[in-house]
Amino acid sequence: MEGPVVGIYGIIIMFAILFLLKIPAAFTMALVGFLGVAYVTSVDAALGMIGTDLWNIFSTYGLTVIPMFILVGEFAHYGGYNNSLYSATYKWFGHYKGGLAITTIMACAIFSAISGSNTATAATMSTVAIPEMKKYKYHPQLNAGSVAAGATLGVLIPPSIVLVVYGLYTGQSIGKLFFGNVIPSAILTVLIAATVFYICWRHPDWGPKGPKSTWRERIRAVPDLLDIFILFAIIMYALFTGVVTATEAAAASCAIGLILCVIRKKLSWSGFLMSISDTLRISCMVFMIVAGAVIFGRFLAVTRLPFEAAAAIASLAFPNWVLFWIIVLCYIIGGCVMDALAFLLVSLPIFYPIVIQMGYDPIWFGQVICIVTTMGAIMPPIGICCYVVSGMAKDIPLGTVFRGSLYYIPSYIISIAVLTLFPYATVLILSNLVR
Repeated sequence: MEGPVVGIYGIIIMFAILFLLKIPAAFTMALVGFLGVAYVTSVDAALGMIGTDLWNIFSTYGLTVIPMFILVGEFAHYGGYNNSLYSATYKWFGHYKGGLAITTIMACAIFSAISGSNTATAATMSTVAIPEMKKYKYHPQLNAGSVAAGATLGVLIPPSIVLVVYGLYTGQSIGKLFFGNVIPSAILTVLIAATVFYICWRHPDWGPKGPKSTWRERIRAVPDLLDIFILFAIIMYALFTGVVTATEAAAASCAIGLILCVIRKKLSWSGFLMSISDTLRISCMVFMIVAGAVIFGRFLAVTRLPFEAAAAIASLAFPNWVLFWIIVLCYIIGGCVMDALAFLLVSLPIFYPIVIQMGYDPIWFGQVICIVTTMGAIMPPIGICCYVVSGMAKDIPLGTVFRGSLYYIPSYIISIAVLTLFPYATVLILSNLVR
């Protein structure tokens, strides 16, 4: 059997195991990848090759940025900043129709500026937003859907775990990726918030208005957001000036975040221990996905499937923009049936060389892929944010969460279209400024 054919069979077997046996994606990729390499070469060669690859990946200093950014978000979560964020943004947006849903999305966006994890954002904001929207008799689809969609901003707005992994895998500057993401994340946030207005226009009874706050109350709520903006500003300024690396910026933000929580007496000892525990759990999940994807990626490389696929796609008599949207469609479909981060790492060896060969900027492509993988977090059947929201809101069925989140899917498609039409104005104008 020829190498590329073995690679195709490996992909089919991997999806079959995911669906039929429901083994987590990380272990499925690792198992199929190892057996595939052993089949194409030998067991001894597979052990040596995979062991070397894993050591090279996990001995990389830059990978430590992931648990540090997660830890900052956990400090904010257990420090009660979610309540402060929600209260402050509610005073500004709560009196509109669907105002609580808009408040949730804006609070998610602000929390995402220090979190980097969509699951952490979903869990954090669910505890605050869902009970409040229930109290004001919001429709369950608008209630749960807005939390799930807002939570996806956790992996989009810097510091983004997806962008960190993409940068480490492709060798791109994490600072350039973060700054190139500022405008795209703002566009998507606005579009998600605008979707709430559309939903309330179609269904006026889904999002009743809340009481209106005075201007004095709104202005007095602003200081509650200062700690979050301080941490975000430190991360972005340090990366922009180049005085520190991304890892050093993450470490500094961890230290400052902990100091702020202690000074303001927001973080108890039990909260600190829970922050460490949750950080270890989430980081181990991410690292296992990276490990599984590395093993499976090595299997695909041995079969030469990525190179053959790249040559076949490049030979198609289609304009570059058509090929690009075919790739985006593959990411959308892949995100529906597989963990978004896992599919990103599996697919990059195939699609990244094609995109670069077509002349697209790698920093710009990273933003597009980040939005697409973000969308996968609310798409059935794997959408992780919907599962988290449904788990936090015991009386809202998973199907209701998915139906509510589907209203927001056009926002992601429109964002990608805007980035495609205006690559310089949306991404490169800021990323090119980074030293």
